[in-house]
Amino acid sequence: MNRVSTLFLKIAVILIGIPILALCIFVVPRIANYTAELFPNMAYIQYLVFIFLYGAAIPFYFALYQAFKLLSYIDKNKAFSKISVRALKNIKYCAVTISILFAAGMPFFYLMAEVDDAPGIIVIGLVIIFASMVIAVFAAVLQKLLKEAIDIKSENDLTV
Repeated sequence: MNRVSTLFLKIAVILIGIPILALCIFVVPRIANYTAELFPNMAYIQYLVFIFLYGAAIPFYFALYQAFKLLSYIDKNKAFSKISVRALKNIKYCAVTISILFAAGMPFFYLMAEVDDAPGIIVIGLVIIFASMVIAVFAAVLQKLLKEAIDIKSENDLTV
């Protein structure tokens, strides 16, 4: 049963990555071109959009990779180990990085919302920041709990 649930979660991790990859391939260039059309006197903003969105995709995929590794550790009965704690720490840092990138990119969201008269664009940016911070806090809590469980386990191993 344990392998079935981790297999399901591994498939879910892969399925989470596919739409983001499609967005990176098909939608990000359109967004960058649209931004260049909105601000013809600031054509360089197109490259900033590319850097910003692809820069946010890198920690996202690294976090997915770390989640995949964590599920593999669970399959190998290494869930209560320091490498699992390290994977959770990496996921936490990736989520914080994404939040920081999107918080730094909020002026772009504001400019696009101002010109296009679409305040929903700002809400999208805020939702991404909030979701990333929730993931970071959740990973930090899991990391702390797992570290405490490992400490308790090592204490019990020493007393026996």
